[in-house]
Amino acid sequence: MRHLIRALTLLLLLFAACEPEIIESHKNGGRIVLEFSHLVDGKALIADSLFYVNKAGNQYEINEVKYFISDVYLVNRNGKKAFIDDQTAIHYYDIDIPSTLDWNVFDTIEEGVYDSISFIFGLNEQRNISFAFVNPPEVNMFWPDILGGGYHYLMLNGKWKNPQNTTTPFDFHLGIGQRYSGTSTSVDSITGYVHNYFKVTLPLPAMQIENNSLRTISLAMNIDSWFKTPNTWDFNTWGGYIMQNQQAMQTAKENGFDVFTVISVR
Repeated sequence: MRHLIRALTLLLLLFAACEPEIIESHKNGGRIVLEFSHLVDGKALIADSLFYVNKAGNQYEINEVKYFISDVYLVNRNGKKAFIDDQTAIHYYDIDIPSTLDWNVFDTIEEGVYDSISFIFGLNEQRNISFAFVNPPEVNMFWPDILGGGYHYLMLNGKWKNPQNTTTPFDFHLGIGQRYSGTSTSVDSITGYVHNYFKVTLPLPAMQIENNSLRTISLAMNIDSWFKTPNTWDFNTWGGYIMQNQQAMQTAKENGFDVFTVISVR
């Protein structure tokens, strides 16, 4: 028994040594604002305009952009992580609601130089709970319970011109995917679910946090990147609705790796 206790103690010590140190929110420190813009081909998105062309040659327009980011943390030069508080770690962005585009983070961040920012695009299993939001606009992001429940990670809605030159709506949506038995996609053949959120990590240009300072991190969603890297997205192949198509959502998720960039820190 004594040898077992020693072995378990050693394993716990080794595990603790491998875990990155976490910085708690401090009364002394600075604050941050996360500011998001939305670009297509490096220029500000012009919504409701059918003049964009993706890599597959689809002519398209964007009408709505809505999404969640969560579990944000900064990493300083010593490798320490500074997390946003668990109770305020979710933010909803909507291009039609200007007040959502700037996230004034409540928590103070310890003084120091920070080299990167990370966040979850969407909501993880612990946060993506049906009825967690009871008020609009967040409540309007609900994902049907029969398809996995919780909320959409992303609603990117618009239109494209199909091969018949007809303008056709599309809902480029990310959320919980489904596994089906056989080739059926009826809800009574669902055998399991797939969580399609993903982690984003972006370098920062040596951001200095000082006591009582307020720093703004300006980030961009490059909407065209959803449609071109690493997978060429063809609306004529995937169609307008992908909520019950896990292969399509997996393709969209893979394209999310380079959608976000840091524009500036000020």
